[in-house]
Amino acid sequence: MEITVKHAEELRLTAEEFELIKQKLGRTPNFTELCIFSAMWSEHCSYKNSIKWLKTLPRDGGRMLVAAGEENAGLMDMGNGYGVVFKIESHNHPSAIEPFQGAATGVGGIQRDIFTMGARPIASLNSLRFGKLEDKKTQRLMAGIVHGIGHYGNCFGVPTVAGEVYFEDCYHTNPLVNAMSVGIVKAGKTVSATSGNVKCNPVFFVGSATGKDGIGGASFASANITEESVEELPAVQVGDPFQEKKLLEACLEVIETGAVVGMQDMGAAGIICSTAEMSAKGKAGMHIDLDKVPTRQQNMKAWELLLSESQERMLLVAEKGKEQAILDVFEKWDLPCSEIGYVTDDGLLKFYMNGELEAEVPAEELVLGGGAPQYTREFKEPKYLSLIADFKISDIEDIKDNEELKTVAEKIITLPNIANKKWITVQYDSMVGAANTQTNAPSDAAVVLAKGTGKALAVTTDCNGRYVFANPNIGAQIAVAEAARNIVCSGGEPIGVTNCLNFGNPYNPEVYYQFVEAVKGMGEACRKFNTPVTGGNVSFYNQNPTGAVYPTPTIGMVGILDDINNKMTLDFKEAGDVIYLIGESKNDIGSSEYIHKIKSVEYSNVPAFDIDEELKVHQAVASLIKNKIIKSAHDISEGGLITTLLEKGFNCELGFDVANNSSLRKDAYWFGEAQSRVVVSVSEDKTNDLENELKQSNTIFTKLGTVTSSEIIVDGNSWGNIADWKNKYDTVIENIITGKN
Repeated sequence: MEITVKHAEELRLTAEEFELIKQKLGRTPNFTELCIFSAMWSEHCSYKNSIKWLKTLPRDGGRMLVAAGEENAGLMDMGNGYGVVFKIESHNHPSAIEPFQGAATGVGGIQRDIFTMGARPIASLNSLRFGKLEDKKTQRLMAGIVHGIGHYGNCFGVPTVAGEVYFEDCYHTNPLVNAMSVGIVKAGKTVSATSGNVKCNPVFFVGSATGKDGIGGASFASANITEESVEELPAVQVGDPFQEKKLLEACLEVIETGAVVGMQDMGAAGIICSTAEMSAKGKAGMHIDLDKVPTRQQNMKAWELLLSESQERMLLVAEKGKEQAILDVFEKWDLPCSEIGYVTDDGLLKFYMNGELEAEVPAEELVLGGGAPQYTREFKEPKYLSLIADFKISDIEDIKDNEELKTVAEKIITLPNIANKKWITVQYDSMVGAANTQTNAPSDAAVVLAKGTGKALAVTTDCNGRYVFANPNIGAQIAVAEAARNIVCSGGEPIGVTNCLNFGNPYNPEVYYQFVEAVKGMGEACRKFNTPVTGGNVSFYNQNPTGAVYPTPTIGMVGILDDINNKMTLDFKEAGDVIYLIGESKNDIGSSEYIHKIKSVEYSNVPAFDIDEELKVHQAVASLIKNKIIKSAHDISEGGLITTLLEKGFNCELGFDVANNSSLRKDAYWFGEAQSRVVVSVSEDKTNDLENELKQSNTIFTKLGTVTSSEIIVDGNSWGNIADWKNKYDTVIENIITGKN
């Protein structure tokens, strides 16, 4: 068959890229080779539309042990001879088509990125975005996705300790499913994703047999979802968490043999991706006999074997002469392990089938940073930003009296974005492995014991897409700042970031503007908080029928607690304790749940934010925790001050007596989402210590009131018992799904 540009375009390559392939090969590719380039040059694998901007992020420094992008996941120094390995990735498009398996295999894939480096996963997190909760399609997608996450994580045996969930109309067609994993590894026990450059070292395929599921998944993830996508997509990958558990243990055990040169997960683009990336890193090539790959379907073609994204598989390069040590470990764990080829020194990937050469391509020309194309797309400021610039708070009527204030507060805590997500979280096992501390005592970030290290980790995922929509640069800064604030409020020191950048079609100049500005803002904030970017994932083409989803640069952040006794929880502890606000409230309601959901205003300014003030608040809160002055800390985010106070009261069913003694508007004071604010509680005998320390650091603070035994009193008016408010907050999502609302 003569390969033409039409074939290339059908495989989502451009005419220009087809010509470039011919130049690099010095000939026209055959069909298998064209499939290889289609997968490896897809947006999902090559980052061809994003890599130039990603390189502007802070990618080293701090506790970094490997630069961003060098390995399957980020690696940072914990001290005491241990490292922390972490990464976040998207599985948006598969989850939109097949919610359960799409989400489940997203969880499985991110775990393999951790243990392929020699680390043991100890915690999972996620960040989810759905359409309007009242919509039956949203409920179906959410049920499947949450079930998939819970099923895989619970069976695999790694606790799901934290996450976030948002409901916005723009995610109706294209939900976002971002999965994060965190693991720990002893110094000197890490494994690199490399072939090495020793000729004739054997190449092993290990793990589950290969089938036709997920073929073309990388290319599919690099295109818009349409109503026809269900018909276009080959079967979504099917995961087996019990098989992955065996693979985890086998991979960690085989490292101990000393026979492993390098190892990589077969994720997106399967065998071709792992062989290409490992060879390119080792500046080597490989000879691969595809007929030696274990399969679960008969008569698979070469291109199908190369592009299959069947789950629970690894590619491993061993030292020649030590093959039996590899085989023995995988036989012990009852896992397929086949020697399928060997390393070469010519830089070429040669794939054979029954002795016939099926494809011959240079490894370096396929990969990110090698021969894959890199583009700088046109971008321009979105037209809608002029509507945001026109927003004036004075056009919104303020809340008149306490009765209206209470009514609005009741509506706020029953918004799906604010309400308790326990309908979701109860499906996740957060205690398996006993990693989470103090039986899930609530804190702004999850605090996880890192057994054997003498330390704990604080982990979180954060991003408010509506903030980024309102101002991509500042909104992305806020995403980083909130993640750091959550870790600080939990007693940790932020050390590093992994990101999952979810945007629309990069060929749309307005979407690309959002991406560029968000990356700039993220970089500025990461430099300010000394949290370098260890790696992550870019997911473009997240669209709904009327346009792109909100720009959603999800931030996964990890922090260190050198002393677990510094863990800080968010909830009130005792009646009579005094409540303080650290940071400055502003006359601002921009992009808040209040303005968007209660007042139905689509276009408003990003919440007030000053990055220098943000850092000052972090430092003040960290000092108060270290000096054992405060008893609780909870940052102000969605829903504003009143939501923060209620959330602090729910766990122990303690109320509060507070008042607005400022000159701010009522709606801005109680429901505004101005950043850089934390509510703390302190025993009465330590109020002088708190005030003196904050004054010395020149940090703005306000005394709000006191903790009560159960009653809520606002501006001198009783709002009833905290238990009644908690019941409303707890039952929202369940009631909507069951039709009780």
